[in-house]
Amino acid sequence: MPDYDLLVFDWDGTLADSIGRIVDAMQHAAASCDLAPRDATQVKGIIGLGLPEAILSLYPQLDEAAVGAFRDQYAQRYIALEATPSPLFDGVLEGLERFRRDGFQLAVATGKARRGLDRVLKAHGLDTFFDITRAADETRSKPHPLMLEEILQHCGVGPERALMIGDSAFDLQMARNAGMPCVAVGYGAIELKALLAYEPVLAIDRFPQLTAWLQPGEPLSARSE
Repeated sequence: MPDYDLLVFDWDGTLADSIGRIVDAMQHAAASCDLAPRDATQVKGIIGLGLPEAILSLYPQLDEAAVGAFRDQYAQRYIALEATPSPLFDGVLEGLERFRRDGFQLAVATGKARRGLDRVLKAHGLDTFFDITRAADETRSKPHPLMLEEILQHCGVGPERALMIGDSAFDLQMARNAGMPCVAVGYGAIELKALLAYEPVLAIDRFPQLTAWLQPGEPLSARSE
């Protein structure tokens, strides 16, 4: 049985099936700002960063004002797309509820801004569910470890007793920078094989595999459902 006290989840591409909408909003913003388009693979490669950092990664030539204009276009498009919230992946809600019953502390560490994170948490009835959530605009962007260090301090847990679960290289590099083990998620932004270099303790292509792995005495058949 893996021995952890705290589970920290990325949001987009790990808990919520929102990657397609992020790509759409990024491409819409680029077109609105008369910038050369970036393809879906390029956009997926920056998911996990805070939005200003993501924009500059795709368009390093932009000045502060241009980044602000791009950010406004992105936000307008994304909020419109999220009029119906991106669904949680299969097994996520059941898994989170099981983790809570089993006594884990639970947290979210996301590249979203606080306003966006609060909006989606409320939409899914999870606004009071997690012990702590951290958003990119109130701390340092991934892969800097500050976000995780703040979560660990709040929860009173050492990094070796916590687990970061994410679908991007930024998630797993952040965990490495914090001295925390990680789980690689292969159904989000990045293919699983590209995340194995970060030496995750577990690699999954469906959320229920994590739930089964963290449950003592689960029958082996349950691990492949």
